[in-house]
Amino acid sequence: MKMKLKRNLCLVALSVGLTSIVTQAQDPVYKLEVGVNKPGAPIQSTMYGIFFEDINFGADGGLYAELIKNRSFEFENPLGGWVPFGKVSIETKDPCFDKNPHYARLAYTKEITGTGLDNEGFKGIGVKAGEKYNFSLYGRTQEKYPVKVRINLVNPDNDVFETKEFEISGKDWKKVQVTLEPRVTVAKSRLRITMITPGVIDVEHVSLFPAKTFNNRPNGMREDLAQALKELKPGVFRFPGGCIVEGTTIATRYQWKNTVGPVENRPININRWNYTFPYKKFPDYYQSYGLGFFEYFQLSEDIGAEPLPVLNCGLSCQFENKGMDQHIPVNKLEPYVQDALDLVEFANGDPSTKWGKLRSDMGHPAPFNLKMIAIGNEQWGSLYPERLEVFVKALREKHPEIKIVGSSGPGSEGADFDYLWPEMKRLKVDLVDEHFYRSPEWFLSGAARYDSYDRNGPKVFAGEYACHTNNKENNFYSALCEAAFMTGFERNADVVHLCTYAPLFAHVDAWQWRPDLIWFDNLSCVRTPNYYVQQLYGQNAGTDVIPLTLEGKPLTGQHDLYATAAIDKRDHTLIIKIANTSITHRNVRLNLSGLTGKIYKGTVTSLHSPDLESKNTLENPNQIVPVTSPIEIQGSELGVSIRPLSFVVYRITL
Repeated sequence: MKMKLKRNLCLVALSVGLTSIVTQAQDPVYKLEVGVNKPGAPIQSTMYGIFFEDINFGADGGLYAELIKNRSFEFENPLGGWVPFGKVSIETKDPCFDKNPHYARLAYTKEITGTGLDNEGFKGIGVKAGEKYNFSLYGRTQEKYPVKVRINLVNPDNDVFETKEFEISGKDWKKVQVTLEPRVTVAKSRLRITMITPGVIDVEHVSLFPAKTFNNRPNGMREDLAQALKELKPGVFRFPGGCIVEGTTIATRYQWKNTVGPVENRPININRWNYTFPYKKFPDYYQSYGLGFFEYFQLSEDIGAEPLPVLNCGLSCQFENKGMDQHIPVNKLEPYVQDALDLVEFANGDPSTKWGKLRSDMGHPAPFNLKMIAIGNEQWGSLYPERLEVFVKALREKHPEIKIVGSSGPGSEGADFDYLWPEMKRLKVDLVDEHFYRSPEWFLSGAARYDSYDRNGPKVFAGEYACHTNNKENNFYSALCEAAFMTGFERNADVVHLCTYAPLFAHVDAWQWRPDLIWFDNLSCVRTPNYYVQQLYGQNAGTDVIPLTLEGKPLTGQHDLYATAAIDKRDHTLIIKIANTSITHRNVRLNLSGLTGKIYKGTVTSLHSPDLESKNTLENPNQIVPVTSPIEIQGSELGVSIRPLSFVVYRITL
């Protein structure tokens, strides 16, 4: 579609209904053949899913519900996120937790100003009136008497709007807990800890957690963000990245074993998105690992998705490291391979095994039923397959039941891509991870991309994709192009087994990359038009592809139309998806071969905007949302006039 069409959108009649059953006689009618009685390739239950990476403050400050930044004083600047007042120091002698040795010492005698700490949260601390918030810390004192401490929530004008008091006593570390119940809603408050009585106290792992989390999980997820994930009806959940799996150095790579066990004793790791973009630098961006592999597996279970963990293959980010000093030699990969084997044991092992016992001790005796594992992310050149081969050999030997996902590199074509695909075939991986952040033109012209792929080779995992318009915003144009492109995923379900949009989350005050599927602030979130495209596919996946053709060919852009069809054998439903990327109506007659003359009922759901640049915002989250209405047809033909600039999904009960 030419960009100049944007300037002509005012010509589109806004009074046209979502989808008209009456075709317009003056326009051509495109006759589509739909083989209702000719089911083809099965559509994998994992086809449409979610990819999570901790970018744009997606974990700490986002999905992970903890509200305190740097709760264990372990940032490079131990007081990062904190504003001390009075006599405050950072200590490490006789710590509470060996992997998080820093703690704050507060000393107060007769100071006029008092002694304490303010925490800024993640661009503020969002709290809602009437909700409960669990505050806790580990504390001790050298005094023979208890020391009283006050907790306040403070608004941006420095007004205190919630207060609780408690005592810290004894020379041994003890956990202290109180519940805060704010009477007002504040998006950017601060938490203040103040000593009331004289003495010296040590405080560690200061936490403020909403009492209400998704599925009421302790150490759980922010409810609205996790609910948005569940409503995508995802088949697969890929985690934890992305580039953070690689790290900029070997030391900063993601290590899953650091993210399990007691949450208080999980060592933090600097987030590579702390420093990767100089124009969007966030020196306070670290991974607390409160959201770790146990929580990822548990969340996968809670939202009904297959877990797909990604592990480091012994290579740091190749974009950042041109030499070999931050890459592991092939003959020294054993610890990395063992991490992969141990992960399978953690996810699936019997509680009598070392890692299965840890999972059980964390509250999940039953296995997580891990079926897939990815090794490496966006690596390229010979460095990658020679390392991947070591993993493949070990996993095939010990866990032949586990499917292995390899990578085709950072691009969707080119020399690296062309080199890696044959290598993935040689290594006989089960799936190959393809990434494409490309223009609208690329997406529209690529709907037939997988029509010519090798049917006998590894399957495709479209692991990261998003349509990038000139301004890289989540506007309707990008969503419509993705809807059109994704018809090629479904039509080629014998080749494409998984696909996940990326990135997933972005905090409106702390983003570094866009577009992103879901935007949020401290209190609410907005689902983008791109989100609704993913949701319409996820909620209408079907079980088997059926042929849909125009003049004997798949509909991959002819007359600006893109389409695919499927049968859902579970509820005997015909599902047809059509994207109209034109600025005029498209009259279509669907010949539903295999249907009889009886009356069939169903629904049509449409996602539409007359303005390609329109988008949903936190202030107006429902600017572009799917609209569903009933339809009824008799016999084997359905005539429809498809609105300009729209994506429609028909569900017809057979």
